[in-house]
Amino acid sequence: MNDQEVAVITGSSRGIGLETALILARNGYTTYATMRSPEKDTSIKEAVQKEGIPVRVIQLDVTDDTSVKNARDHILSEVGRIDILVNNAGYGLVGALEDLSIEEIKSQYETNLFGLIRVIHAVLPTMRKQRSGRIINISSGAGIFGYPGGSAYVSTKFAVEGLSESIAYELEPFGIKVILIEPGFIRTNFANAMVIAKKAQDSASPYSELMQKTMAGFSELAKNASDAELVAKIILDVATNPSPRLRYLAGKDVESWATGKKNMDELEFFNMIRGLTA
Repeated sequence: MNDQEVAVITGSSRGIGLETALILARNGYTTYATMRSPEKDTSIKEAVQKEGIPVRVIQLDVTDDTSVKNARDHILSEVGRIDILVNNAGYGLVGALEDLSIEEIKSQYETNLFGLIRVIHAVLPTMRKQRSGRIINISSGAGIFGYPGGSAYVSTKFAVEGLSESIAYELEPFGIKVILIEPGFIRTNFANAMVIAKKAQDSASPYSELMQKTMAGFSELAKNASDAELVAKIILDVATNPSPRLRYLAGKDVESWATGKKNMDELEFFNMIRGLTA
């Protein structure tokens, strides 16, 4: 068994998940970098070989009950504990609500919300038995406010926010802390991995002009995006902080938007967000 604390990160093949796995391992955590298709992703393996840090790459598909259970059981058989869970796996679905099929929306929820719940369910018995643990859920600025074309993605993040706030009360008596990280635009390949709804790709869509302007606005905002390492450093701080807060913003852009959401009236904020994607 293992005397070091153990961290498990979902969606570790790139971006925030990759940087988080590396920074936790560099700071003494036995780290399980999980991903849906480990055989396709070599970035983290190359970094581990180069640095000799304690990262173990294993398969975990958050949308599959058996995959999640097998990963959990494998980790416990090797090290006997789970101290940190970082729920990072997710993707963005883009399109006006009328252009989104029910199947596309269900798939978005299956990964971003039900996948997160599935992994939390898997680790909670161990954390309760330990009477300690940290569940760190990667939300988004989209968990604070909506924007055009984001109804599916935004609503999953609003759900993650409400779920996290609720379970924080439930799990506190067992010594388990729940934390939300709310990044703004982060310099990862998240934008490249966004799924554009099938109907939203049709130039005949009544929302085509709006979506083109929105995507152009995203591209402009992404030019000043923060590095994924910024989020990883916040996660490391949260993992080691004896009294972490529930919510942490990550990025100057989302800090500005959150301030606007707090201080502006609804119409002023609506117009500000509309202006970002106009």
